[in-house]
Amino acid sequence: MKGLLLEDRWAPVTSEMGFLETDAEHAARAFAAWQEGLLAPVGVTVETRPVTGSLEQVLSSLLPLTDSETQRHLFIPTRSAWTAYVENAKGGTDAMSAMGYMARTLGCRGLRVVAVPNTYRKGEGRYGAVMLEVYGPHRTAWLNYVRVVSASNDGGRWVFDQFGEPFPFEKLEQYQARRVRDRFTFDMLQEYLRHLGLSPFEEDFYLPQGTPARLVEKTGSLVLARKEYTLAQAREDF
Repeated sequence: MKGLLLEDRWAPVTSEMGFLETDAEHAARAFAAWQEGLLAPVGVTVETRPVTGSLEQVLSSLLPLTDSETQRHLFIPTRSAWTAYVENAKGGTDAMSAMGYMARTLGCRGLRVVAVPNTYRKGEGRYGAVMLEVYGPHRTAWLNYVRVVSASNDGGRWVFDQFGEPFPFEKLEQYQARRVRDRFTFDMLQEYLRHLGLSPFEEDFYLPQGTPARLVEKTGSLVLARKEYTLAQAREDF
């Protein structure tokens, strides 16, 4: 799987990413308000601040990574109508619930994008996955999912899934490929995302000149109890 963002140096953080069709400041403030409403009663403070620099410098604001409750959430502006989302969970970003909820809250579309190379061999490596989930601002037949297409290695067996009405640009004939992992490939994911206005695996897609990212950070007794990890430590386990 060639062409991953930053040559996959920031996996598992960037192996899964979220996107919201709104600006970064608006997304970050709404997310912070949501988290503050949930966590203020247990003594956790939620703050938002701008972060500048190169993409890797901005991603470094997430460090150290933590297990259990995530402590830092990053909203990165792009050269499009979309804002990217990643977080500092040791096991990588979990965009599903956050993007689904935020799409409803902000009245916009949200995405979950997963691209993991299949390197699993004899008990080591990663199970591969290529996934695209699109969320809408309103309830659908399944929560607020609009469209799902995925091919993933589920513990050694490749599985293909789809849900919702296909977009006009989809290659529907490819979903009948004999080999399951060929039914939705990384190249297809990139093509679909381009139709939606995104180039998320290209470094220069992020941080238009003069536009900072927004970091949402939680502080308090519950957060301080979390164990911390370097990116290298997280990559070893991943």
